[in-house]
Amino acid sequence: MKTVFDPSTRNELIGRIRSISANSRRNWGKMNVYQMARHCTIWDEWVQGTQPEVYRQDFLGKIFGRWALKSNTRNEKPLPKNTPTGKRFTVKDQGDVEKQKLRWIEGVQAYGHFSNPSFIHDFFGKMTEEQIGIFAYKHADHHLRQFGA
Repeated sequence: MKTVFDPSTRNELIGRIRSISANSRRNWGKMNVYQMARHCTIWDEWVQGTQPEVYRQDFLGKIFGRWALKSNTRNEKPLPKNTPTGKRFTVKDQGDVEKQKLRWIEGVQAYGHFSNPSFIHDFFGKMTEEQIGIFAYKHADHHLRQFGA
């Protein structure tokens, strides 16, 4: 399975990120291309622990999280369209798409030296590094497919 911890997979994602532009149109969802790229940057920073963070699993995640994690990391099946976004990752502002793409690329490259043993996904809970790598790939892939990349 693809993982962001594989250099060739990171290079593939970076090429796809470079292929989107301010004129890219979404195939589903509500975000425009800037909001999507910013959302992915915020999400990567959260996973990588580059910002001060108190990780905590939500109540519903404690009930359904393990099942959902296994369901999303056991095969190559992409994340479904219109998967809901958590409020903390919702972006409403506008900005420079090209600058945001560069920040996102830096975030993808940073998985090459990933180390965040304290990471706890707010729904899935504690994840292995293998699960983090697979899910981080699927998250980026989901949003790149959203914009046809």
